[in-house]
Amino acid sequence: MEKEGYEPVLAAASTYELNFLKFGSLQVPNNIKRILDKKGERPAGMVHVEGQTIDGIGHINDFFIDRYEVTNRQFKEFVDNDGYRKRAYWPQTFVKDGKTLSWENGIREFVDQTGRAGPAGWQAGDYPEGQGEFPVCGISWYEAAAYARYAGKSLPTAAHWRMAGRGGISSYLYSRGFSALLAPRSNFNGVGTVPVGSSSGITCYGAYDMAGNVREWCWNESPMGRVIRGGAWNDATYMMINISQASPFDRSLKNGFRCAVYPDSTKIPSSAFAPVTLEEEVDFYREKPVSNAIFQVYKEQFRYDEADLNARVEWRKEDAPDWICEKISFSAAYDNERMMAYLFLPVKVSPPFQTIIYFPGGGAFYLRNSTELENYWEFDVRLSYLVKNGRAVLFPIYKGTFERGEDALAVADENSYLYTEFLIKQVKDFKRCIDYLESRPEIDAEKLAYFGFSRGGVMGVLIPAVEDRIKVNIFAVGALFAGGRPEIRGINYVGHITMPTLMLNGRYDMTCPYETNVKPMYDLLGTPKEDKRLILYDSDHFIPRNEFIKEALNWLDHYLGPVK
Repeated sequence: MEKEGYEPVLAAASTYELNFLKFGSLQVPNNIKRILDKKGERPAGMVHVEGQTIDGIGHINDFFIDRYEVTNRQFKEFVDNDGYRKRAYWPQTFVKDGKTLSWENGIREFVDQTGRAGPAGWQAGDYPEGQGEFPVCGISWYEAAAYARYAGKSLPTAAHWRMAGRGGISSYLYSRGFSALLAPRSNFNGVGTVPVGSSSGITCYGAYDMAGNVREWCWNESPMGRVIRGGAWNDATYMMINISQASPFDRSLKNGFRCAVYPDSTKIPSSAFAPVTLEEEVDFYREKPVSNAIFQVYKEQFRYDEADLNARVEWRKEDAPDWICEKISFSAAYDNERMMAYLFLPVKVSPPFQTIIYFPGGGAFYLRNSTELENYWEFDVRLSYLVKNGRAVLFPIYKGTFERGEDALAVADENSYLYTEFLIKQVKDFKRCIDYLESRPEIDAEKLAYFGFSRGGVMGVLIPAVEDRIKVNIFAVGALFAGGRPEIRGINYVGHITMPTLMLNGRYDMTCPYETNVKPMYDLLGTPKEDKRLILYDSDHFIPRNEFIKEALNWLDHYLGPVK
């Protein structure tokens, strides 16, 4: 939008239509309305975000946020102007691992690879050649806050950051639009950062790279540090939606930031600056699971009558150097439906193949096309290495995911009967996949593994408890949660899992908190102590790729035997 005498505005909004009789209060913007700032009234390089009222916080007035993440070139000005030496830019007390540090000791933490003051990835106080317009990274929260003060700006609060990223649309529409439109246009390439603004994904207010590229520090404290949002180039694509945390001293090369300007900070509710807390905790150690007799009744709901698979191979591709991919379909266990799955068969080893059955993260529930599954980030980042190392991988299209997605399921109340039936169907889909694998002579049906990531890690509480044909489990960022009706509640299932189980989690994950949800899941597993392992990383909802590959392959080698 352009008008003489005013700053131009770049805007976006959703045209997605919903059945309002079915979904009630969801709001869809039928128009794009933006406030134009007179020339010179909008801070340079920033976008205008309109105010709104946020539950639990109150009304937040209009403000400005950087169009792009702070770049290496911009941060170099801070370094060259003695930013690391002027205490006025560093008013916050340094607290590390619960201990207060003096200013002199704290500032010594913030050096580059050569011991000079600067971001963790720099050398000799300078950024890599040719990367002036790349986002500055390797930045702690303290350094981000100091730069913001130097620039006459602020780190955005978590509420301000969310307003700028979401643009006032409903959480459901935001999730759908983000997964389908914003994430594929943002830098989740798994390789590294790119120049700011070079990806085409923008928010509704015209801010670039709020998804991917680097994670962005926010002002607020959190249970284990400070809030950081947006996800980085190698994070799960939906981390823009989820809230994360990290130690304020964390200088991961994934960490960057952008700044905000508040026209009148005195009118911002104090609750916007308050620490961000986790949802109300449930003490799972005090929860009492149902009796074995009742559990057997619950287990029966996942059974189904034997029936012909009516399986067929829809297509077969042999163009990849490390695998053959087949798209298969067969009869589901309910409602006369057919389900699909993608089977990746290794080409460098001989059958019968050990096989991993995958359950994906939450992003699969918002995407509606699986035809390019080999390019889907979850396959590329995690599963492709398993196939390259000689194991087959089955990627089912579960009820509610990809082409089998339904809007009603995506917004269903987890305590509803609709949601309960939905989960039961997903478990039946998994069991039906094993029925199919048992029909393939090149599959070793005695060596099947369950691997779940994020949502799949949470489903790992249910599936292995009722499917004894699985020989080993791997849960990446899984956790035990309290929601759902009793017949699907995790506390009633976790103790019935007895096969070897590997859990990989992040210490700072606010989606799957360690103390309240991850550790109880590990402790309450029915698996013998010698056959279960929990590895905790100094990360959030992300496991370093090399660590995942190493630990997953070692676990499979140990319990299924090495691939010959």
